[in-house]
Amino acid sequence: MPKARDYIDLEDRLGAHNYRPLDVVLTRGEGVWVYDVEGRRYLDCLSSYSALNQGHAHPRILRALNDQAARLTLTSRAFRNDQLGLFYQTLTDATGYPRVLPMNTGAEAVETALKLARKWAYRVKGVPAGQAQIITFSGNFHGRTISIVSFSSEALYREDFGPFTPGFVTLPYGDARSVEAAITPNTAAILVEPIQGEAGVIVPPAGFLTRLREICNRNNVLLMADEIQTGLGRTGALLACNHESVRADVMILGKALGGGVYPVSAVLADEAVMDLFRPGEHGSTFGGNPLAAAVGREAVRVILEEGLVENAATLGEYFIERLAEIPSRHVREVRGKGLLVGVELHPQAGGARRFCEALMGEGVLAKETHENVIRFAPPLVIDRPTVDWALERIARVLKGG
Repeated sequence: MPKARDYIDLEDRLGAHNYRPLDVVLTRGEGVWVYDVEGRRYLDCLSSYSALNQGHAHPRILRALNDQAARLTLTSRAFRNDQLGLFYQTLTDATGYPRVLPMNTGAEAVETALKLARKWAYRVKGVPAGQAQIITFSGNFHGRTISIVSFSSEALYREDFGPFTPGFVTLPYGDARSVEAAITPNTAAILVEPIQGEAGVIVPPAGFLTRLREICNRNNVLLMADEIQTGLGRTGALLACNHESVRADVMILGKALGGGVYPVSAVLADEAVMDLFRPGEHGSTFGGNPLAAAVGREAVRVILEEGLVENAATLGEYFIERLAEIPSRHVREVRGKGLLVGVELHPQAGGARRFCEALMGEGVLAKETHENVIRFAPPLVIDRPTVDWALERIARVLKGG
């Protein structure tokens, strides 16, 4: 039986070095727990960046996957299948958006939204051809395609990958005044994450989304919310925009939509926006395939029917409060909403990576982001005793580091 080091060496020798994972080799997962090849158990406090909101190997989602895989997995969109309409119905009933465009990955869904906003600008708003602008924000993370990194403020994502796609304006996150000042007749849309996960779990000032909604209403601009990481219960609301009762014109979902077993993403909008797409203008061979549709439908139903939104709200508040009470000279700030939590460390703490490695030794898997932030985002099926179990170990690491 190969050891962990054997798997690590094989991966490093044959694979591209575009990730720097913790050196734990996982082989099995159930609920909030994962197990490595040498039998050690860990609490998953990352949830694959919210793709595992429903936990590992959720029986209902696995049953939907297996049942559908045994019948029909792929048709392309050249033909219809008996699962896609049911998926649409579940998603529209849950969110209130009447139109769905299915894709596979989050980045594909963001690219879809960008194309939709540009077409709306030319066909509805009357922006001159080729001059539409989309406002984005510093610290954003919407994916890593060429167009998306074109408006990233992270040098690592951009260096050596130009020339970049024009048509984007990047402004300070959380600053509604700068948005108001940047609006022009050519502004098509504002693209925003309600909370910036990759940037270090950055929560904007209260009322920021409300201000953006008002600005869009006054200036005939689309508000597009990227809720690939924050959506589907993660922040203690089905959609993070719900915390301010804001309805985006375009909603982008992914990750948890696939229940942790299959890539599923979607763009949601009203008819007046979505119906601008005509046959052949946009699509995907795998987008909306029957396997994805069956999985996505059950993934949403699990979140709603098993009270995962409410659990994230209740345990998230408790988790954040308890983390903030830990006496540690290393901690600068604890922030977040629901079960999306960031612990920012002082620069002199020596970086978050070493704390994540120490947590791994305690049986807790978390990941650093932006050098000095530890992100905690366990599956939404977690219970309070398990949160307490984690807090005891997190406290030991933060106080002893």
